[in-house]
Amino acid sequence: MKGVVMFPDKVLRKKIEPVKKIDKKTLREIEELKKILQESENGAGLAAPQIGVNKSFFGIKEKGGVRMLINPKLVAVYGEKVYPKMVDNEGKESDFLEGCLSFPDLFGTVKRYLKIEAEWEEVKNGKLESRNKTMMGFEAILWQHEYDHLLGILFVDHIKEDGGKLYLWKGEEKKKISIDEVLKKEK
Repeated sequence: MKGVVMFPDKVLRKKIEPVKKIDKKTLREIEELKKILQESENGAGLAAPQIGVNKSFFGIKEKGGVRMLINPKLVAVYGEKVYPKMVDNEGKESDFLEGCLSFPDLFGTVKRYLKIEAEWEEVKNGKLESRNKTMMGFEAILWQHEYDHLLGILFVDHIKEDGGKLYLWKGEEKKKISIDEVLKKEK
């Protein structure tokens, strides 16, 4: 098993190929991604490029397992892109910090649509079947993050473009860092 590809590996910037048929190799790659995601402690989703696979699919953790979304497409967005907020158990609001398994210990504020409509395919009895769904909140944010990976776009690109904040978070210590400091590793 390969494991998660880390930034600044160039494979994370590649645009991927659609899945045209479900063969044994693709099924193995799907199972590998599913296993890596299931075993990750804090990963909510994982895209094929993050395991070095140049194919259009990603997995999202759901109650009871991992849903695999093949050849996903963003069909519609609703409202404006915003910095999502979260509310803690005491009702206190704060910025939602997005992270990525390819960027350990980095978290940042990313503008996202809070409501989207998407379509994709899933493997059923060895064939691809179409699905679609309107998603809101965390589910919509997660879907957009993983979909971006299939386009060679990383969450740090949005932070740079929109002037978001980036933090290095190790243990209990959270320290604001420069996005340029991170992106210069790619040069």
